Amino acid sequence: MPDLPGPNGPDVAAVLDEVADFEALQRSRCAELGIDVAGYTVSHVAVRCRTWVQYVAYRDRIESRAVANSENVWNGRPISKLVLADPLVLHDGRTVPMVELIPPPHQRVYRMGLEHVGYVVGPDFEEFRERRLAVLTGQQFQASTCAPVYRLFADYTHVKFYQRSLMESCVAEGATFDGFVHADWSPADPLAGPYELS
Repeated sequence: MPDLPGPNGPDVAAVLDEVADFEALQRSRCAELGIDVAGYTVSHVAVRCRTWVQYVAYRDRIESRAVANSENVWNGRPISKLVLADPLVLHDGRTVPMVELIPPPHQRVYRMGLEHVGYVVGPDFEEFRERRLAVLTGQQFQASTCAPVYRLFADYTHVKFYQRSLMESCVAEGATFDGFVHADWSPADPLAGPYELS
């Protein structure tokens, strides 16, 4: 992800233009693990930001290309889920309807920029999880309706597998995706960054 390049803010288009190649890379990595994701709907892609200032700038720019968002505080900081007006098109014709935008984390080393692709497994999720335990890294318990399993790769990017899309899970938890709503939250130091790869 490019840093803020001056008064015009970040080049969000450049980041989103990389989504198709990023998904193709993650898809090929899944294939090496014996997981064929070609038949799965893509729930979203996640973009991690280096600082709160960068997060706000990216959020503003992506909102100009979106129809709605849902921003809530989770794990100690806001996370915005942005529904794109024009879904991003992948190399195989599938589309990405949502961007999950995440400000600086605090738990461990993370890859900045495009960080994970979320795939929807559907009603066979539990069977998928049991069958793939040997190649999965873990499971996240994000909400009562959202507990994806994931695989962490050596470059600190991920793939996540969901029973339902992130948007469906958010709606089930009460999100409305009606216009743009921002959480009432700000950091002590808006320029503080995360642990990250050098």
